[in-house]
Amino acid sequence: MGKEVAVLTDSTASIPELVLKELKIRTVAYYIHRGQEVLRDLVTIQREEFLNWLITARVLPTTASPGPGDYFEAYESLVEEGHDEIASIHMTSKGSGAFQAALVAQSMMREKDPDVHVEVIDTRNVALCQGWMAIEAARAALAGMGLDEVVSIVRQMVPVTHMIQTADTLKYLYMGGRIGKATNLMGSLLNIKPLIGMADGEIVPLGVARGRGRAYQAIADKVEETLGKSKARIAYMHAGAKQEVEKLRQLVESKVEVVESFVGELSPALAVHSGPGTAGLCFFPAEM
Repeated sequence: MGKEVAVLTDSTASIPELVLKELKIRTVAYYIHRGQEVLRDLVTIQREEFLNWLITARVLPTTASPGPGDYFEAYESLVEEGHDEIASIHMTSKGSGAFQAALVAQSMMREKDPDVHVEVIDTRNVALCQGWMAIEAARAALAGMGLDEVVSIVRQMVPVTHMIQTADTLKYLYMGGRIGKATNLMGSLLNIKPLIGMADGEIVPLGVARGRGRAYQAIADKVEETLGKSKARIAYMHAGAKQEVEKLRQLVESKVEVVESFVGELSPALAVHSGPGTAGLCFFPAEM
């Protein structure tokens, strides 16, 4: 046996740097193509600088998932550090090619070194929902669990981890072609805030609210309704909207009992699609 199970995920999981470090989670950066420039998510471009530019952008940059070579390189690096079991945790395969690319890298690793075991997982989710799965996997790994147990924890989380967010506008999702089944919200009037979530790996509309205050109230109600009597673990997330997400946090925590929470900011590769001003959360029941 090598060292504990290694946990690898994408930069788009948007996990705060301190948490990544503390839990030894490795990330692989997405690509952002801005005109002729190729940027690496959270490597050559950081959140604040990117959002300041995005507000002024006339043409949206495009994003691309890492390729098989990027994942293979990351797996090799982990093997060199002494790991022979790797949990590779990715964004919904319906919204990105990351999962498929990681599967190719997994077979490359199998050919190179059959003693290394890589499990590639489709979280069917995005952002800090994917982030939560990586966090819980890393905690299990550091507690000494084997790959099968770590993977089992993530798979149990997939159906019960939920995202709800609202944005100033759906313009960015629409321009970036990531609108999913929420196209019917596009014609919304000014100050109508769309609520979106994920269902079966795709972006779905969860309704609209007039103004941010009511949107946050609606999010809090949906969290309460989904959890029932369960306590929650919640990651609040935003794109350049820290004060807004604190308002959401207060509302939610007046309704449900939260045993653990933190605030994370979306990575630039996700902010491209949600746009500045996004606020939302990813949550799951504390007792699964």
